[in-house]
Amino acid sequence: MKLLSLKDELAGNSYPGRGIVIGKSKDGKYAVTAYFIMGRSENSRNRVFVEDGEGIRTQAFDPSKLSDPSLIIYAPVRVLGNKTIVTNGDQTDTIYELMDKQQTFEQALRTREFEPDAPNYTPRISGIMHIENGTYNYAMSILKSNNGNPDACNRYTFAYQNPIAGEAHFIHTYMEDGNPLPSFEGEPKWVELDGDIDTFTKEVWENLNEENKVSLFVRYIDIATGEYETRIVNKNV
Repeated sequence: MKLLSLKDELAGNSYPGRGIVIGKSKDGKYAVTAYFIMGRSENSRNRVFVEDGEGIRTQAFDPSKLSDPSLIIYAPVRVLGNKTIVTNGDQTDTIYELMDKQQTFEQALRTREFEPDAPNYTPRISGIMHIENGTYNYAMSILKSNNGNPDACNRYTFAYQNPIAGEAHFIHTYMEDGNPLPSFEGEPKWVELDGDIDTFTKEVWENLNEENKVSLFVRYIDIATGEYETRIVNKNV
C-alpha cells in the first residue's frame, strides 16, 4: 500500500461525503482523530458541530430550515472511559451502549447496517480509539450495501495495533461525487499525519471542497495522560 498525502486526497475529491481520520502524531505523543461532514442539499448543509460533554453532536444552524432530522442530527463523537468513539451516524450510541455492556466494537456494529437513503445507501463508517497505560490502538469499520444492492449488508472491520508515529488511516463514505453516490471501496487509506493540532486542523479544513464542506472536528489525545485538546470548525457561523 502506498503512503498517501491526506492533503492531496481531500483536495482531489469534491465530495468524499463524511470522513474519519485516525492515527498517531509525528512526535508519537498523541492519538489523533478528525471527523468531517459535507453536504449537497440545503438540509445537509444546514448544520454545525457543538460540544456535548466529552463529545460533540450535530445541530441545525437554522432550525426553521431543518426539513428532516433523520440521518443528519446525531452525536458523532462520544467517550466511554478510555475509549473515544467516532462515527457518521447514530451508531455512535449503539457502540457506546453495547460496549458499556461488555460487547465488542464489532459485535455492536453487527446490529446495524448502511443508511436507508436509497439510491445511495450511504455506508456507516465508524472508528474507536483505545488508550490505556500509555498504549494506544484503534479500529475502523464500514457497513455498506452489497455493491448497491440493499438486500445484503457487507461489514468490514480494520484493527490497528501499535500505530506508527506520523501515520493515520482515512475512510470516507463516497469514492467521489455522483448520482447515485458510489460507496467507498477497499481498506482505509494509509496517509501521512504531520503537525500540531492547529496545523492539522487547518490542513484538513482548507483542503475540503469549499462549496460542500460543512463542519470539522479534530482531537489530539495525550497517550501518556489521556488529556485531550479539541478543535471544531463550522462553515456556518
